[in-house]
Amino acid sequence: MDRFQEQISRRLTFAIISHPDAGKTTITEKLLLFGGAIHVAGAVKSGKTSRQTTSDFMQMEKERGISISTSVMGFEYGDRFINLLDTPGHADFSEDTYRGLSAVDSALIVIDSVKGVEERTRRLCEVSRMRKTPIATFINKLDREGQDPMGLLDQVERELDIHVRPMTWPLGQGRAFKGVYNLVERALYLFQAGEDRRPADVVPITDLDDPMLEASVGASAARKLREDVELITGIYPPFDREDYLSGAATPVFFGSALNNFGVRELLDNLVAFAPSPTAKASAGREISPYEEKLTGFVFKIHANLNPAHRDRIAFLRICSGRFERNRMYLHVRTGKTFRSANPTAFMAQNREIIDEAWAGDIIGLHDTGTFAIGDTVTEGEQVSYRGIPSFAPQIFRVIRNTDPLREKQYNKGLSQLAEEGVVQVLTKLSNVNTRVIGVVGQLQLEVFQSRLEYEYGASCSYDPIDYSIARWFTSGDAKALKAFIDEHHRRILLDSRGAHILMFESEWNMERIIGKNPAITFHSTSETLATALRPDAGE
Repeated sequence: MDRFQEQISRRLTFAIISHPDAGKTTITEKLLLFGGAIHVAGAVKSGKTSRQTTSDFMQMEKERGISISTSVMGFEYGDRFINLLDTPGHADFSEDTYRGLSAVDSALIVIDSVKGVEERTRRLCEVSRMRKTPIATFINKLDREGQDPMGLLDQVERELDIHVRPMTWPLGQGRAFKGVYNLVERALYLFQAGEDRRPADVVPITDLDDPMLEASVGASAARKLREDVELITGIYPPFDREDYLSGAATPVFFGSALNNFGVRELLDNLVAFAPSPTAKASAGREISPYEEKLTGFVFKIHANLNPAHRDRIAFLRICSGRFERNRMYLHVRTGKTFRSANPTAFMAQNREIIDEAWAGDIIGLHDTGTFAIGDTVTEGEQVSYRGIPSFAPQIFRVIRNTDPLREKQYNKGLSQLAEEGVVQVLTKLSNVNTRVIGVVGQLQLEVFQSRLEYEYGASCSYDPIDYSIARWFTSGDAKALKAFIDEHHRRILLDSRGAHILMFESEWNMERIIGKNPAITFHSTSETLATALRPDAGE
């Protein structure tokens, strides 16, 4: 295998997804810890004496102890280079999570053993399955009194509609939790609780009949472990990598991320079986990562990633080939060429300039306002990647600048944060001077207001609008489209591309209008809208 193929094959790019508070960011920290990327894991909850987590770096994330924006972290582990995405769990930031899932080749779902499978877990797993993304599962918080592990396996199969393949098994639970048994290696690992560094006191027990098992955990726990292992190996088939890669089965790991139980076993297995970069679908064809010519797409933009520099970074997922510093590339949407003098690799908000990157990598491009989410970069080919959606807003507010002396800062913040996807900035068709912001969730309004003040020194206020549903709309019948716009112009908004959005007061109102206008096509995501607007859409 030559260097080109070797570098691509060793890439492992995956996202960590979960319901809020399942322990997603904590497990991210511990994976970084075991990978040697950091030496001391941070605390997720805020507090004067706690260490800050690596992936939650925005001011509001530090204050609230939640993930608001997807973080990207790269590190070496074993013979693989890992690109890890820590995504927001809160439903209000689902767009950021879905775009992150478009940029990875596999996913790790984290489940709280106390609460079991929750609503966001179901939805995120559904989105992953729609993309045929391989899923691994980590059942967390076994150091707490939670649900029965056998019941949790049944719940995962039933609720997430995926076959489970246990890879590790917990020894005890809650206060009696002592470690995890690796069903593949047939080894038991016991850790000390409360460690924030790499544990050094691992006690391997390679045979369940070894008397050392009783000596280490006691006769009762040893007997229970033997019974459990006999039961689950009788119920569940052994792990098959092809079933995992096809999305039919998920390997399941148990542990406590907070206390370092089971995390190393998880990482070792991901490195062993998680996929290398996979082919990605474009509007014209499927593109292999091993094609020599570079292609990639922008799935995220972040302004003020480093507040001290007030910079703006476009996150580029490389889909094929090799990216080289200072080489000329084509920005397909604009038709213009560009050169990146300082492409960067990430450790959350920290960056380092790199000379090259490969298919599977996620790099940062310094952006002066040129790039938009969904843009494609190539060596000349006219390619457009699919699957990078934005969603029709569900909450609308008229936005007003409350400090006229900061008009310049206000407009800059509004423009940059909209391009980043924090909010959608819309204008009323009936009054183009009135600006409306649309969001998927209420918390996005708070994030926007906070970042506008903290990063731009500007302030705003909101006025409510009595609409709760929106849909983009198009039509192949120009006459019908004009008549529809004329009839509903007071409730129509224009997005940043000039596309029309119709607002509705309720589901009933939306269904009535849709039913009365068969010549009009309505779209809930920008992806279906873009498909309808493509010149070849009718072919």
